[in-house]
Amino acid sequence: FQSRSFQPDFVPRDPNAKPKRYKYPAFYDPYGPRPPPSDKIIQLAGKIAALPTAERNQIGPALNERTRHPRMQQISVEGIGMSSQGGTAGATKTEEKKAEKTAFDVKLEKFDTAAKIKIIKEVRTFTSLGLKEAKELVEKAPVVLKQGITKEEANGIIEKLKAVGGTAVMER
Repeated sequence: FQSRSFQPDFVPRDPNAKPKRYKYPAFYDPYGPRPPPSDKIIQLAGKIAALPTAERNQIGPALNERTRHPRMQQISVEGIGMSSQGGTAGATKTEEKKAEKTAFDVKLEKFDTAAKIKIIKEVRTFTSLGLKEAKELVEKAPVVLKQGITKEEANGIIEKLKAVGGTAVMER
């Protein structure tokens, strides 16, 4: 058993010393300090603050329209975790087919066993599946790979799968 006081680089702490106080910034800005706003911006902010609440609520949509910002589109999470949903996934698929004629599904019919690895890699490029999930999906062979996509995207996926040795079809 060796005490710390016998180590050559050990310096005992003063028992009466207070802990050091560090000054933290009010907020963390990862981009560093910014230049102060111009007078024009300060005047605009003052005018906006003076507006009634109803008019202030109209500023955001008006600016978006004026600057032509694209609307944010919702991301489809259809194919993620289909195996855990089971029967509910099939029910939503039939409703989706009736509702939209512009959405198509890509179905892997069969594939060459020699090209199985290439097929799995290709499936991973257009789905957000991991290696294990993609392998399980490909091994279930007649299986829907991707749902609710455009005709051009579906044709592109089918061509890629044909190039690596798989047979895929497009369904409505």
